[in-house]
Amino acid sequence: MSAMPSLALTELIGATVIDNTGAHAGKVREVAIAPQESSSQISSFVVKTRHGNRVVPSKSVSLIDDVLRVSTSAAEWSPYGGGEGLLLLERDLLDQQIIDVHGRKVVRVNDVDIHEESGNGHLVLKVGAVDVGARGAMRRLLKGVVPAAVLHPLLQKIPPRMIPWEFVDLIEIDPARRVKLKISLDRLAKLHPADIADIVEDLAPAEREAVFETLNEEVAAETLEEIDPKMQVSILSSLDSDRAADIVEEMDPDAAADLLGDMHPDASQEILTEMQPAERAEVTELMNFEEDTAAGRMTTEYMAVGPAAKVEDAVEMLRNFEGGLESLSTIYIIGDNEKLLGAVPLAKVVLAPPGTPLMMLSTGHMTTIHPGADEKKVAELFDKYNLLTLPVIDDDGILTGVITADDVISMLRAKL
Repeated sequence: MSAMPSLALTELIGATVIDNTGAHAGKVREVAIAPQESSSQISSFVVKTRHGNRVVPSKSVSLIDDVLRVSTSAAEWSPYGGGEGLLLLERDLLDQQIIDVHGRKVVRVNDVDIHEESGNGHLVLKVGAVDVGARGAMRRLLKGVVPAAVLHPLLQKIPPRMIPWEFVDLIEIDPARRVKLKISLDRLAKLHPADIADIVEDLAPAEREAVFETLNEEVAAETLEEIDPKMQVSILSSLDSDRAADIVEEMDPDAAADLLGDMHPDASQEILTEMQPAERAEVTELMNFEEDTAAGRMTTEYMAVGPAAKVEDAVEMLRNFEGGLESLSTIYIIGDNEKLLGAVPLAKVVLAPPGTPLMMLSTGHMTTIHPGADEKKVAELFDKYNLLTLPVIDDDGILTGVITADDVISMLRAKL
């Protein structure tokens, strides 16, 4: 089967159709794919005739130039039944949103690139790509306004911006049969959570839900933490409580507590009920603190060892630590009743010989903060001492949690 030049969907729509008698039988109204048969091959055309809309199988098409030439007579064409089970390219693709993972953003489908292939005595048409650039937009804007002989050379000067059809899948078809498009979610999941968050924020609510339903829990949790708090609530509220609980369990406890605290109490309680007991207790405890205090900004995921611990103990803890990377910069030493005794920067642990007691590596001065201190004090300490983490200790010197630099950045961004 040999490849032939490609053409645009918008060039096909409205094209004159000539049947095997040479008569002008109608104009192309739609181009259809039967997804159950082929995900890319054109199965039929919907042709508007004087006797109503008719369906022309693609295998009947013998030649396409400025017109659609069909090897059968108009009298043989079946009445159009509404397109049930068909993907109609103009109706279902044009102007729909699609995730461009390479550009890390949401773009709009301006046109569809269709490839012609010849073989087995008839023409085979397949969707090759979706056009998300200026070329497709200009073609649609100027069609019928500028003569084709002038328009084609003009369009060639505009660089194409295509997303191959093989990278495009359907998320869902809603009751109105508007198709939501995406790049395969395995490709989306490989992006940085901050990039996924930027993409998700540009999607419609139903599409956001579809993305979070298919991302694995860890990626979904990291992405949710990067999204605007109001949108976090909307997304989590749209999910089933068990799915929402799986995602919340993977979030940093402080971020999870903030999010659940912003939700309606009934919805929040449903999610907490579905969570594992240990994670539920951790998050519930943090939800009791005021958000604009040090305790409200801290996480309970940190690394702490006893006073007799050595370098190899810290290394083993690092291997098994499941908390966020932001908490890895410091290892805390605690005594009886979890009273804070010292702090060791990770760099010292890496450079010290095995067998070295961690207390020997502890920094001479420890900057700490009280749970009730306000956010301004938190920011001042991070700025003054160039901190990566800040331990939160109560009146008895007990380590209750740790504030990390990313929490402070999020706090400051929220005030901009």
